[in-house]
Amino acid sequence: MKVTVTGATGLIGTKLVSALKARGDDVIVLSRSPEKASAALGVPALAWDLLAGAPPAEALDGRDAVVHLAGAPVAQRWNDQRKQEILDSRETGTRNLVAGLAAAESRPGVLVSSSAVGYYGKHGDERVVESEPAGSDFLAGVCVRWEREADKAAALGVRVVTLRTGVVLDKSGGALKTMLPPFKLGIGGPVAGGAQYMPWIHVDDVVGLYLKALDDPSWSGPYNASAPEPVTNKEFSRALGKTLRRPSFAPVPAFALRILYGEMAEIVTAGQRAVPERPLAEGYTYQHPDLLPALASALGK
Repeated sequence: MKVTVTGATGLIGTKLVSALKARGDDVIVLSRSPEKASAALGVPALAWDLLAGAPPAEALDGRDAVVHLAGAPVAQRWNDQRKQEILDSRETGTRNLVAGLAAAESRPGVLVSSSAVGYYGKHGDERVVESEPAGSDFLAGVCVRWEREADKAAALGVRVVTLRTGVVLDKSGGALKTMLPPFKLGIGGPVAGGAQYMPWIHVDDVVGLYLKALDDPSWSGPYNASAPEPVTNKEFSRALGKTLRRPSFAPVPAFALRILYGEMAEIVTAGQRAVPERPLAEGYTYQHPDLLPALASALGK
């Protein structure tokens, strides 16, 4: 399969490109720093500024599939400028990508686009499946507009899959890497009371879901990229402490997170009990369905 990947140097992109190469796929990546991306990933890279216009024609014409992962980091303190960057990189960037698909003489058959479980907004302990409507907060609005632009590729005859990703477990990046230092020092613990749910997923299963979305022509529309059983923040903290053999009882109050991260703290203090109803119903088998073994694998224990 000939696959073009955007956002390939991030946590998920790096692992996905490696998996695609391992199975013999022809991979091209799009990056604002193509020389660095090519050197890091060992595949050809073409220059693309996702806000400046459509990708170069050779990145899309004659390719079988596109995986779209590019977007400004969400895990940073938000202000008006950064929120606009988060939105523009996803809405405008995806619009420009689809414009490139429209212009391609021989366009790819499938677009697999990243999204996030933040699509659903706050739901407390309610189990949330893919048919639930969108929330009303900032991140939900970003996800709605992001997916809307990706879905426009369907009118071009392109199969569109959106993966609403949860908290990805991998020690080299993302939320788990951020959590490790305090837990290793024995001062980790539940956040904001710990009752909020964490829709976690091992990075191997994120990659597995992307591969399934690429390969299975029956897959279309949104899928929750999360493990079968979400856990509360308190349960996750206990499991992480057990895996590291460190205490996990030091609470982190919500107000401290709000001081540190501002509005962005709601991602951690609210959470979603997102359940992957569609992946399970449509044939995906999880490599790491249970939290303790998944953490051990992610941490190399």
